[in-house]
Amino acid sequence: MPNNDFLGEYEQIIHELSERIVAAQKPIRILDALKWDAGVEDYFFQHKGKKLPEINSDYYLQKNPLSFDPQKKIEEFRDIDHSIRRKLGQYSGVGSIMQRMCYEYCRVVEMLVARGTPRFTEISRELFGSSEDAFHVGAPTLKDLAALVTDTLSNIKDQVMTADDEKIHSSEETVKLLSERLGHYFDWQENIRVVMSDGIIADAAAGADKIKIHAGLNFSEREIRTFEIHEGWVHLGTTLNGLAQPICTFLSKGPPSSTVSQEGLAIITELFTFSSYPGRLRRLTNRINAVSMAEAGANFFDVFHFYRNEGMDEYDSYQSTVRVFRGGTPTSGPFTKDLSYSKGFILIYNYIRLAIQRGLVKRIPLLFLGKTTLEDLHILADLVEEGIVTPPKYVPPQFQDIAAISAWMVYSLFLNKLDLSRLAMDFKGFLQ
Repeated sequence: MPNNDFLGEYEQIIHELSERIVAAQKPIRILDALKWDAGVEDYFFQHKGKKLPEINSDYYLQKNPLSFDPQKKIEEFRDIDHSIRRKLGQYSGVGSIMQRMCYEYCRVVEMLVARGTPRFTEISRELFGSSEDAFHVGAPTLKDLAALVTDTLSNIKDQVMTADDEKIHSSEETVKLLSERLGHYFDWQENIRVVMSDGIIADAAAGADKIKIHAGLNFSEREIRTFEIHEGWVHLGTTLNGLAQPICTFLSKGPPSSTVSQEGLAIITELFTFSSYPGRLRRLTNRINAVSMAEAGANFFDVFHFYRNEGMDEYDSYQSTVRVFRGGTPTSGPFTKDLSYSKGFILIYNYIRLAIQRGLVKRIPLLFLGKTTLEDLHILADLVEEGIVTPPKYVPPQFQDIAAISAWMVYSLFLNKLDLSRLAMDFKGFLQ
């Protein structure tokens, strides 16, 4: 925290308002509030995957009550919003970022209040999107992306499998390997920890100062590399960059809009480091398909069998299906956060292409300032120039010197103008 004696009046006001947002959001833990307890899983497998206990709004109130008063929390954010307008004015750039955060957190609270009802999915779509959303007029949707990727991956199947895909590392070994690798990436003063956990659905998850690895599983070298890049370099790195901000401390916290950017940035960094792989893409694509199914009316059992037909075992299929229906009920619409990975990737990729085309290359590393959103980058660039926001310390090597990415994207701008179906006809003789 900065010494306020050395801040000007303007900077001190921003810092105080920022700290109020950080404090107000502290008890809001979206994923924790959506969890189903272990009894649901036990019940499901005791009934051979054909029955679930009743999960509705009463279930969440009794089994997973919120740790705060929702109405008071909404009033708190509205009071902060009023203070921002009163102290910074209606057209302040940094004020607009903080006001949007207040609005999003209010909607998050309303979504959590609506757990176990159809309204939960309605607000989830507003915050994280839908599989039917278009990126521009006439553009394909995420559902279309999933269909294309699924068809393409089926053509290569196991042709790219190597020893790096063998799950030979235990959770304990994975913790040790990740600790060593991240120890070389982050300064030792950060005290980064990698720990095992039984309380997460994902294989790995990043917190403020640690990465959790799902206990009792085995992982491949490719998966461990993905954890290093995705959870470490991006999620943990941007958290630390946000925590290092002396004035705009809100950059260490991520409302839903930053989740889309965060996950997209993590996926694109996987790709730019050549760390992703077909199995990873299939998992991301299956999440789109599963959410799309639930949006179209599929229930828990339909999605569970979808994953089983994809070759996943019963345990992984159950966990993947829970990701879709957590917060809702087994027969209502989905929690759409899992669209953030692919949606965010498409938005980030195209932002980088257009930034390079328009000569805004220096803005690209600012994606790592903290929990940023694309719509805020022009404001954040101004704040860096003013000295109110400090440049990010932890930036993946591929984004520190963006010469190579610039060259890649310059060609990408042209390649996208080519008609791939026409080329397929012309190349027919080469591809037999």
